[in-house]
Amino acid sequence: MRWLVTGAGGMLGHDLVGELRARGEEVTGLDHADLDITAPGSVERAFAAHHPDLLVNCAAYTAVDDAEQDEARALRVNGDGPRLLAGACATHGARMIHVSTDYVFAGGANIPYAEDEPPSPRTAYGRTKLAGEQGVADELPDASAVVRTAWLYGVHGRSFVRTMIELEARLETVDVVNDQRGQPTWSADVAVFLADLGPRVGRDTTGVLHATNSGEATWYDLAREVFRLLDADPERVHPVTSAAFPRPAPRPSYSVLAHGRRQRLGLAPARDWRTALHEALPRIRKETLRETP
Repeated sequence: MRWLVTGAGGMLGHDLVGELRARGEEVTGLDHADLDITAPGSVERAFAAHHPDLLVNCAAYTAVDDAEQDEARALRVNGDGPRLLAGACATHGARMIHVSTDYVFAGGANIPYAEDEPPSPRTAYGRTKLAGEQGVADELPDASAVVRTAWLYGVHGRSFVRTMIELEARLETVDVVNDQRGQPTWSADVAVFLADLGPRVGRDTTGVLHATNSGEATWYDLAREVFRLLDADPERVHPVTSAAFPRPAPRPSYSVLAHGRRQRLGLAPARDWRTALHEALPRIRKETLRETP
């Protein structure tokens, strides 16, 4: 099977290409310089050159706050782009996985969001990502899957975990929000899930699935765990409310995603976020130190 991964320069795309290569799969990874997913000509050239059997779209406009001021630009990438890719997949007989986000939900729940929970985004970013989900479902209903993830961190690229590693080395104390709850998720674990899911898409699996690590935490909980794994005193992390860090786009207070379909389909269960972080942190710290002047 020939895989094509868009957004391969990003955290998740990078990890997915690496996971597929480690499995001996035939995979091509394209970043924005190689493929503009909003340009029909660019998309058509990519299909003509690589003839994918399965496309995984990891490309996205992820500047959540900037999207509030420029929703049209975010919509081109997050909404129009996935629809264009799905249409090309339909034309060329390919299947598709589209990566989406917890921001399609309002974030006001108190139990995990199921895959079939009606979306109700509160931000421009969430609206544009929901448009992408709908575009894929419209253009490729029988040969696609949407995979929502959240609170990603990884070895490659910026993340909250990397920021905490850097701040621990520079500051005596750190204020961290303690009224937003979600699932810290290692991008490498999502890559494994996508690689496992791919062969099933369009065969026995379509529609929406959730891919996060299990359990739940606040950003404050996550920061304390990072400090603990760095052999630093977790008491140096101080809890604050979201009001201490006002942002243009409101952050969901509750972003926990349920894994019901994953379980029903017999896919490997999600591991606990602490277990994943324990494995990931030394690698992220090593990369952070390597990049620090």
